[in-house]
Amino acid sequence: MKDLLHIDGPRLWASLMEMAKIGATPRGGVRRLALTDEDRLGRERFAQWCRDAGMRVSVDEVGNLFATRAGTDPHAAPVLIGSHLDTQPEGGRFDGVYGVLAALEVVRTLNDAGLATDKPIEIVSWTNEEGARFTPAMLGSAVFTGAMQVDTALDTCDAQGVTLADALRSIGIEHASTTPTLRLAQHQPVDSYFEAHIEQGPVLEANDTTIGIVTGGQSIRWLDVEVTGTAAHAGTTPMPYRRDTLFACAQMASELERIVARYAPRGLATIGQVDIPNASRNTIAGRLAFTVDLRHPDDAQVDAMERDLRDAFTRIAQARGVQVDVSTHWVSPATPFDEPCVALVADAAAGLGYSHERIVSGAGHDAIHLARYCPTAMVFIPCVGGLSHNEAEDALPDDVTRGADVLLNAVLARAGIVQTVAA
Repeated sequence: MKDLLHIDGPRLWASLMEMAKIGATPRGGVRRLALTDEDRLGRERFAQWCRDAGMRVSVDEVGNLFATRAGTDPHAAPVLIGSHLDTQPEGGRFDGVYGVLAALEVVRTLNDAGLATDKPIEIVSWTNEEGARFTPAMLGSAVFTGAMQVDTALDTCDAQGVTLADALRSIGIEHASTTPTLRLAQHQPVDSYFEAHIEQGPVLEANDTTIGIVTGGQSIRWLDVEVTGTAAHAGTTPMPYRRDTLFACAQMASELERIVARYAPRGLATIGQVDIPNASRNTIAGRLAFTVDLRHPDDAQVDAMERDLRDAFTRIAQARGVQVDVSTHWVSPATPFDEPCVALVADAAAGLGYSHERIVSGAGHDAIHLARYCPTAMVFIPCVGGLSHNEAEDALPDDVTRGADVLLNAVLARAGIVQTVAA
């Protein structure tokens, strides 16, 4: 590759730090849950930056936010780039927002260089990628790609019973008559999609590698488990007479850890939430619900882990005199990315002289939905200590810059530089 461009690293870093002030937490992280006031402020700041860069800003029915830079071919579908601005309840400064602001830096760099592209370039910030407020995760991109219907998404409720539609209204997004820039949420033509992201794991840092060439996403399965026993007095019920759901859950958790060890090193299992309805200090837990997150690059291995889990949980429940119900909450199959787009990322990294390696994404990303809709690729950069979904999440300025350099040149290779425009 010839004449590769470089982004303005200090400008990108300054944008990241400015955005991190919106929803900042005392311990250096960010709390910007989807469709809250903090998310609204982040969206408004990003939208203004896009307008300042000469882009046209629009939003769809579920709040996905788009900024468009026109191409010279009026009939060409856009090259889409972006990620998300929402965070975990105790999130970091780079998860998601890096991909959105790196995309903005791509456009700023093209403006600085006076370059036009054949295909339009469109930046997107997806709604509710994290799934921390509304489930499932990656909701906005699911609607965009047709994996979820608009009405289903709008009826989705958070833990307080607020629907997505109500949350959208609360930040000023309602319907076409009140939101002039509203666009359809589904079936938009897209040439391709590129997303930059921190790795959220330790592999790149451990290997002293600058760029991860993401080849696809692993299989993810979310299960809901409900255990039903008998609530009783903690001081008057002898241990042999108890049908205690918490002790049953503890045994199930321990057994799950043993199960996933059989699928090492790539099998993963996590119990992320545990709830005891109407809990009381001196009452035996009569009902308990918990979540299970299973992951593996191979769908068949996730199927096997789930079968082992169901068999083990049933045996434990029978032995303890409780009932267990396991239901499937969400499934994201293993998804390969488009090899020509992946090659563009690899070519950009090589042309820039950055060390790189092929890697499978362990986390779910909007790119997983997009990969089933259009040619897709991702760029990973290291994060310090492999830490993410944590207020201490961090990335180094040099890595942030290099990842955006790769994103820029991969996108240009796809969109096509056709002429120099007047500054």
